[in-house]
Amino acid sequence: MKTKLAVASLGILACSGAHAQSSVTLYGLLDAGISYVNHAATPTGGSSSKVKLDDGVIQGNRWGMRGTEDLGGGLSAIFTLEGGLSVANGAAAQSGTLFGRQAFVGLSKTGVGALTFGRQYSFSTDYVSKYAAGGLTIGNYAFRMNDVDQLTSSRINNAVKFSSANFSGLTFGALFGFSNSTDFSGNPNTTAAGVTTQGSSRTVSFGANYDGGPFGIGAAYTDISYPGASTPAFPITIANVNTNGSKDLRTIGVGARYAFGPAMVFGNWTNTRFEGLTGPDSHFNNYEIDGKYSFTPAMYAALAYTYSDLSGFSQGKWNQVSSILDYALSKRTDVYVLAVYQKASGSNKGVPVQAEIGSSSSFFGNSGGGSDEQVAARIGIRTRF
Repeated sequence: MKTKLAVASLGILACSGAHAQSSVTLYGLLDAGISYVNHAATPTGGSSSKVKLDDGVIQGNRWGMRGTEDLGGGLSAIFTLEGGLSVANGAAAQSGTLFGRQAFVGLSKTGVGALTFGRQYSFSTDYVSKYAAGGLTIGNYAFRMNDVDQLTSSRINNAVKFSSANFSGLTFGALFGFSNSTDFSGNPNTTAAGVTTQGSSRTVSFGANYDGGPFGIGAAYTDISYPGASTPAFPITIANVNTNGSKDLRTIGVGARYAFGPAMVFGNWTNTRFEGLTGPDSHFNNYEIDGKYSFTPAMYAALAYTYSDLSGFSQGKWNQVSSILDYALSKRTDVYVLAVYQKASGSNKGVPVQAEIGSSSSFFGNSGGGSDEQVAARIGIRTRF
């Protein structure tokens, strides 16, 4: 149950009840459980099975505050402050950032939309993630390796974002993330010795989504220049590709769903291009098809298949099957079991590619000991407040 707190705003509202009304909502989500994986890499280069308490899997753990003040005439001031955390040890997530998930303030107008300023999600997360198993049913183990296509961890610093109101099911928006660097061009810097170094990170993102009852479809584009200069989401290393050396990371994606009775089919396609500082580009295509079936209002099962193909300067292929069975104990709390299998194939510059389950290497890391496959299983509990 979400807790509503009346905000006095230094006593001003208490003295003028006829004026605008304000409220703050405190909310959060906690997920924890026991996970198993085989072929986890060891420090010596081998592999072994691993069992650990893992958290933030079906959804990232969080706590936050949302606030609104009615300014009259359909205009409101709004804000969100949201931080990630680990249930296992109480530490802050997102590299220790206090409000690393979201932090923004802005204005909202009824029938128009919202203009907000701060650390915010790109439209790849807003409009494509909802058609992925990672965002809709199974959670972070089902997202692509280290979230290369920006479906879950695409949080943009220094961003100005417009999100439209809902027009008969249609929403759309655009975002620009400033570099906040003295190099306002975002171009690479060249030293006196003629050495080209990393440029400043700027982001452009836009997208649209239509939700028409049983049918929904969304698409988005996100372009991050010099992602290695952006924190804390980068640099990241996936599948023998270090994106810290990228001049540009660009993702386009589209997803759709259709529900009929207790069943739903959905899926998505994303294409991510890594433009290197030197050498040719790499392209990461992901194709996903998913199904969900609700046995009762309290219990559902879901199955997803993803094929990932990395080509160009770096190469590799991955096949992944993800599954979950979820049971709701109440409107706020559910328990679940999930299982994931991933098979890697191909080689990158003569080095066999590795399996790597999950949107963050903090879950398990690459497979080790020359293995090209991983199996993960988990039992967990999630509660919301």
